[in-house]
Amino acid sequence: MATTLQAKEVAESSGGGASRRQATTVTITPPNIVTLPLTIRGTAPLVVNRMSHKALQQMKAAQEAGSVAKKGKKREPKDFAANYEGARHVSTDGWDGVHAGAFRSAMISACRTVGFQMTRAKLSVFVEADGFDKVDGVPLVKITKGKPHYCEHLVRNDSGVVDIRARAMFDQGWEMVVKIKYDADQFTASDVVNLMARVGMQVGICEGRPDSKDSAGVGWGLFEIINQED
Repeated sequence: MATTLQAKEVAESSGGGASRRQATTVTITPPNIVTLPLTIRGTAPLVVNRMSHKALQQMKAAQEAGSVAKKGKKREPKDFAANYEGARHVSTDGWDGVHAGAFRSAMISACRTVGFQMTRAKLSVFVEADGFDKVDGVPLVKITKGKPHYCEHLVRNDSGVVDIRARAMFDQGWEMVVKIKYDADQFTASDVVNLMARVGMQVGICEGRPDSKDSAGVGWGLFEIINQED
């Protein structure tokens, strides 16, 4: 049901500097939110790299220690297998997924390619979660096809030092059903499909995506829409 509000505006008259009040009517319609499920298939590998719980605990301990955090501290050996497990987004039900916010951020970023205001897109497109991460509770989209496997890559830390990172990779051909909730007063279903198509070909998701804020990416995280459910 639409809501009608009465508002008053003050406008100066053309003569004598007097002012008059003019009533205006503002009609607010209810949100017109529609859900559109899209099945996507990876055209490139997908690399997931969540910050592990252990890394968070180490960061917290260092901040709690303050200025003496590194004094006399022994460097622990790196457990690459544990780092790989910690890089995965695993739901409370045990399946692997991707942070739902990755798709939302990618769609908002893709709006730049068509000149649509990103600030409006932030209020107009959302992603429905299939479940939640068992460690930190972030919303996840389930990976319905594909299994993670261990992979190592060279990266450069903020200090410029080259490091080795263990990550979880899903080979080309992975699949997901992304349930997009959108404001139908801002977008049509075709708009959403085309926006997601641009995400899959131009933006990407997760590590090594073309739209990475830290680099030009390596072409990971790209996908195609293989069917649209009514």
